[in-house]
Amino acid sequence: MSALSPIEGRCMCGDVTVQATMVDPIMRACRCDMCRQHTSSMFLSLTVDEGSLVFDGPVKTYRSSEWAERGFCETCGSTLFYGTIGDGVRRPAAGLFKDAAGAMLTGEYFTDNAPSYELSGTHTKMTTKETLALFAPELGENQ
Repeated sequence: MSALSPIEGRCMCGDVTVQATMVDPIMRACRCDMCRQHTSSMFLSLTVDEGSLVFDGPVKTYRSSEWAERGFCETCGSTLFYGTIGDGVRRPAAGLFKDAAGAMLTGEYFTDNAPSYELSGTHTKMTTKETLALFAPELGENQ
């Protein structure tokens, strides 16, 4: 996939559609407690150009923490995105796009929270302490 590739996807029922421009074909996996509870496994997200991400349809959001929200289809409940409230960044769910838009797994967060199975590959794998140091250093000191 070349840089700045347009991608289109949809939820399971098709009531919500999504369009975006993929800057790099990057997919990341989050295994934090909330993502595992929300998806029953891990949340796989794509990196897209923030200004290009458009959802159309009955999108609902749930504020899952002080700094984050999760989007889902009001009709079928499909997971649509994970978003950070402070900067408004939303990471769309890889499953909305056929073949995850051709993205390769490049990173995995909260690996020490994962069940006993591992994802194969040579991608970056970060523990809770490492993930918090990267995204929320003020919380990492309390872990």
